Amino acid sequence: MSELQKENHPFLDFVSKNKKALTYTVTAIAIALVAFFGYTELYQKPREEKAADAMFTAEKYFAMDSSSLVLNGDGQSKGVLYIIKEFGGTKAANLAKYYAGISYFRMNDFNKSVEYLKDFSTSAKQVQAIAYGTIGDAYSELKNTDEALNYYKKAGGHFPEDESISSEYLYRAASLLELNGKTDEAVEIFKEIKSKYPKSEKGLMADKFINKLKVQP
Repeated sequence: MSELQKENHPFLDFVSKNKKALTYTVTAIAIALVAFFGYTELYQKPREEKAADAMFTAEKYFAMDSSSLVLNGDGQSKGVLYIIKEFGGTKAANLAKYYAGISYFRMNDFNKSVEYLKDFSTSAKQVQAIAYGTIGDAYSELKNTDEALNYYKKAGGHFPEDESISSEYLYRAASLLELNGKTDEAVEIFKEIKSKYPKSEKGLMADKFINKLKVQP
């Protein structure tokens, strides 16, 4: 390339004028990539593996409804509370919050159940719907009707493809409204169940629920 071409080449001219800044930028990008790789491969990945290993026994106890052992372990294996504390930010720790929330609900500790389930989230919509529904159950036990209804409706609408789960939590919302004397609102939810989930158990019984409420004085 001739000297004249170099002088008239905009890219080379830009590089020449900004050589120092470009060097810093490239160096910063390289450092960021190395740091990301180091964090992912040398720190986070081993933590994910350790947390997943620790979850194995807790999952076994969860399936057995042994809530205290799920939470605290059995003396040899750690429970989900340890996993949440020691492996925060891992997928296993997130799932541990679900197990903790359900286990506390089974033990009638409804405040802690709400605490852990609210801190849990998943892309598995059926599991998330159950989490929302259990929060609704916990609030219902705590006599917090407004929050219970909020989470029952949230659970009922989160994964409409599952007619059984959706209709069940909408039914609980309607039943809670009925219990609190709000029969018109309860009827509307029963109509929603009938319309959206006609083949579900609650959908097949929706007319019975509606007629019962309409004849109430």
